[in-house]
Amino acid sequence: MFDKILIANRGEIACRIIKTARRMGIKTVAVYSDADAGGKHVRMADEAVRIGPAASAESYLKIDAIIDACKQTGAQAVHPGFGFLSERAAFCEALEAAGIVFIGPGKSAIEAMGDKITSKKIAHEAGVSTVPGFLGTIESPEHAAKIAAEIGYPVMIKASAGGGGKGMRIANSEADLKDGVRGAMNEARSSFGDDRVFIEKFVEQPRHIEIQVMADGHGNVVHLGERECSIQRRHQKVIEEAPSPFIDAETRATMGAQAVALAKQVGYRSAGTVEFIADANKKFYFLEMNTRLQVEHPVTEMVTGLDLVELMIRVADGEKLPFTQDEVTMTGWAIEARVYAEDPYRGFLPSIGRLIRYEPPVDVEGIRVDDGVDEGSEISMFYDPMIAKLVAYGDTRNEAADRLYDAIGRYRIRGVSHNLPFLAATIAMKRFREGRLTTGFIAEEFPDGFSGATLDPYEEGALCAVAVAFERENAERLARISGQLANRGKADIATIWTIREGRTNRRAEVLTAEDGYDVTVGGQRYAIRGSLDATITVFDGRVNGEPFAVQIERDGIYYRLSYGGRELEALVVPPRVAEALDKMPPKDVADTSKQLVSPMPGLLVSIAVSEGDPIKAGQEICVIEAMKMENVLRAERDGLVSKIHASAGDSLAVDQIIVEFE
Repeated sequence: MFDKILIANRGEIACRIIKTARRMGIKTVAVYSDADAGGKHVRMADEAVRIGPAASAESYLKIDAIIDACKQTGAQAVHPGFGFLSERAAFCEALEAAGIVFIGPGKSAIEAMGDKITSKKIAHEAGVSTVPGFLGTIESPEHAAKIAAEIGYPVMIKASAGGGGKGMRIANSEADLKDGVRGAMNEARSSFGDDRVFIEKFVEQPRHIEIQVMADGHGNVVHLGERECSIQRRHQKVIEEAPSPFIDAETRATMGAQAVALAKQVGYRSAGTVEFIADANKKFYFLEMNTRLQVEHPVTEMVTGLDLVELMIRVADGEKLPFTQDEVTMTGWAIEARVYAEDPYRGFLPSIGRLIRYEPPVDVEGIRVDDGVDEGSEISMFYDPMIAKLVAYGDTRNEAADRLYDAIGRYRIRGVSHNLPFLAATIAMKRFREGRLTTGFIAEEFPDGFSGATLDPYEEGALCAVAVAFERENAERLARISGQLANRGKADIATIWTIREGRTNRRAEVLTAEDGYDVTVGGQRYAIRGSLDATITVFDGRVNGEPFAVQIERDGIYYRLSYGGRELEALVVPPRVAEALDKMPPKDVADTSKQLVSPMPGLLVSIAVSEGDPIKAGQEICVIEAMKMENVLRAERDGLVSKIHASAGDSLAVDQIIVEFE
């Protein structure tokens, strides 16, 4: 077995690999860019080597720097994680030439499956069902339009060397197609250094189903069942689960057999994933094969009881798989939610900054958190915005979903925007609970964007009651400190309070109980039981006898409460204070309708207008690149460009003015 391995990656996947290596008694070497000098993976590893500046092209994508780090530390093998160099045949070849083992498939398999056009041809030859489409390279938007007309709309544009949803577009018309081809080519060039794209038929009501395969160097190939990854935004997976609520045993066996056949066709070794798209009738088609460990591998680990990273290491060391296909079992259910630094209220735009508060739900039954950050860590604009993977296991799908929902409510992140409210809202939806998923789920359920889940009257009243209970407890604490309670009891503190939400007032009555308070709001009584200490950030108590985890934050004199992704901001004051506040004039809101501001920090790739130009609603104004994704900003209404404040190539801050209109 290897004595020392190097992890050619960063963040949560580097930390995850280090944990398994440590359990196996293998020493680890981390590599880091300047942006990650204080990273969690750097501190976890036995050794760490700097490999370059923050930009991934000058650090994590530098093959020579990785090999030099191996030689410097004596690492015998390299685990690439996912992304970066994990599917670069040139990296595998360079390691082999240097006498270093690549913990992954061989060069030929990476080359064969790494190109989506070539992989579809091989899959067809192996008897794998494939999507109708054009398997050549698209030469121009006009060429694409001709092919799309033959295939029939809608069509999917994909980067040949792509992955992670980058360089991917759906086109429903020729106009969509031409814009999509241009955008996909630019994004592919930026992300992969390869602007080739191809076109295939877009399957209606599609579900994204993938099969995990594992192969050794002795000709043994097995599949470990399926994962469903249909909940996606911008073609990036958000929620994944194993098994799929859609796939039956017969379909699983057929898909698994085709995945194994494809792996054997290319002489595959190590962990890999064969991705399929399935229609409403369970007819499925090959999409691609990812020749690496997948982000969502934990759900497979939790239902099979296998450690995929350990298997990859052992296979790379020449060992045989320790089990056969008949010995693979799937028990229970696991659901993974990707926790991103992004703002779901603003179209899931990425967010950067420091994690001033980071408290994941640890030591909770059935919950696993794979992360690569700590409180104080920096979310950088240079890398993917994923903070962590939150995984829940249960005997049934409902139990796993319930545990995941509860864990989201306990997950505390401050300092950057995050998608926890969106995740909670999705997990709670009836359609999700019924397993009626498609890759269009987010677009269909949130057609106008995510604006937050709505609190029902009982939940809103319960949150208000919790806020009142905290304020009542705080009043008692302050009275005790000042000595006002020396000669009187709790009952002498005010029992009537006003809850103020915006300019709406609600009356609340508080009565003390032996282990908490009974609060009446809107005629509904809420028995609040649990710790109400002013220092806690999560109220992990009970309301009317039921568990009720509420995140509590003070914003000045206001309470900001979050429950299951739903938020409430309220001011709890004595009635006379509320009466005084009612007399205050409302604050005017600044008019920004004549400005285009950057919705995120990023690079201004291009600007399509000049001062004095007339513009129409929907017209492209500029393109901003952030966290490896291109974002096109368009005019919201007709107008005239009066002033341009930025130029192509500028680095933009969030809310920085780019263009002003008349």
